[in-house]
Amino acid sequence: MSHAVAAPLSGANAIPAVEIPTVDLRELAPWALFVGLLSVLVVFFVSTDQGAVSVFAGTAIHEWVHDGRHLLGYPCH
Repeated sequence: MSHAVAAPLSGANAIPAVEIPTVDLRELAPWALFVGLLSVLVVFFVSTDQGAVSVFAGTAIHEWVHDGRHLLGYPCH
């Protein structure tokens, strides 16, 4: 029984080296702050608005996020 030995890849069949990109934290910080503030705003509207504190009059926001409140465990009735 003979075993074939594969030749090393070269030329067109070579596998290119993978470079891992680096991210500068100074470039990432504004986006992280934006996403953090947006997340806090979303949590406010889902959990609090139309309850003890309300930004807009009426029940429109309450109705839009009603199912999300129940899914996250917030009481709203």
